[in-house]
Amino acid sequence: MASPLRSLSAPTLLSLAIAMGLAGCGLNLPDQRLANEALQRGDTALAEQNYRQLADLGYSDAQVGLADIQVGTRDPELIKQAEATYRAAAQTSPRAQSRLGKLLAVKPNSTPAEQREAEGLLKKAFANGEAGTLVPLALLYLQYPHTFPNVNAQQKINEWRAQGYPEAGLAQVLLYRTQGTYDQHLADVESICKQALRTSDVCYTELATVYQKRGEADKQAALLKQMDSSNVPAMRVDSVARVLADATLGKPDEKTAQQLLEKVAPGYPASWVSLAQLLYDYPELGDVNKMMEYLDNGRAADQPRAELLLGKLYYEGKLVLPDAKKAEEHLTKAAPTQISAHYYLGQLYRRGYLGHPDPQRAVNELLTSARGGQASADFALAQLFSGGKGIKPDPVNAWVFGQLAQVQATPQAADLMQQLNDQLPPEKRAQAQSLLQREQQVRGTTAQNALALQTLQEEKDGEDAPL
Repeated sequence: MASPLRSLSAPTLLSLAIAMGLAGCGLNLPDQRLANEALQRGDTALAEQNYRQLADLGYSDAQVGLADIQVGTRDPELIKQAEATYRAAAQTSPRAQSRLGKLLAVKPNSTPAEQREAEGLLKKAFANGEAGTLVPLALLYLQYPHTFPNVNAQQKINEWRAQGYPEAGLAQVLLYRTQGTYDQHLADVESICKQALRTSDVCYTELATVYQKRGEADKQAALLKQMDSSNVPAMRVDSVARVLADATLGKPDEKTAQQLLEKVAPGYPASWVSLAQLLYDYPELGDVNKMMEYLDNGRAADQPRAELLLGKLYYEGKLVLPDAKKAEEHLTKAAPTQISAHYYLGQLYRRGYLGHPDPQRAVNELLTSARGGQASADFALAQLFSGGKGIKPDPVNAWVFGQLAQVQATPQAADLMQQLNDQLPPEKRAQAQSLLQREQQVRGTTAQNALALQTLQEEKDGEDAPL
């Protein structure tokens, strides 16, 4: 079952408000207030420049800000650097201790010792009044029941809610997502988020999602009016607009989404890419030239999503002339943080669009994409192993990825599996079943960590950072 979290098309969000007052002291020093404001409007380059200079001067809050930016990239190497930075700052900064606990809570392939360390840090941060600790603590209990056998996540959330902690409601929403029961609890999600709206602007996205799923246009309009009259960050406006444009959630309101995005894009570069995606999905809203203008604005602000969409355009060749070289160039730039880029790169190499098939590179890219949650990548892998160009047929691997594609209800997967079942020798079936189980275990851990990291970055904005 697809995670209900995927229905929220919110982008990665980073923001800090740790003003140090350096701008008004008359000294020629880097400005943390300027860095905070730049980060809120999506100018990570300016924010990073100021944070780095302050971090080099020994300011722990700036070190935390720099590490937050590194986490927001979702680049594994930069996340490792962020962990080291948090650890260094944690010696004197309670906020860094909180961030480290949250990062360890979603660290891929973490050890039980790291998981227990995360629990200790998060509990300490909560006791010290640090905001945004209950949601990652709930995530920790949900992901690692074997490490915390005496903790029932639902029972713990019930206790937090009974004690009146505002974050407990968001933890409950998280539980619905991870259990795949979000749609069955829309009424509770609405109730929780209407109460938490003043303190947690992520609830604008949650409520927009609920009203979109129910087709409640009047409530949606009232929510948008309230958002317009409130000081809602641009990144939240962007995420709400993307909900309105998502046809998988209900009847889309693409024109209102366009209006919201056009309003915030000049000060929030990520919205240029959201506008380009909107025109891609709804061509009647604008022409290709306008789309390319939006993408140029996004690329000028170093937005990886812009590189992804541009690479996809050159790969498909529907709205622009196909160009495999340009597609590879842009997709490669997007790949460190955009999982879909690996899928399109894999297809480029599998189909030989660059002159000849490159099956090994195709397997590497498609497997990365599949393990990152791209369902169509499994189908492509099954096709490749069942008789792709330049590769010896491998009925065992073909069967494994065909099964995974069928479980995810990928179109045409059932027809392909009928062929693969005939191709798999009976003596190889046990081996195939074993490989399937191992791959499913890998997928479970990867999906949980991806879900956890995305959730932590979406749940807490405004005064606190995403971790």
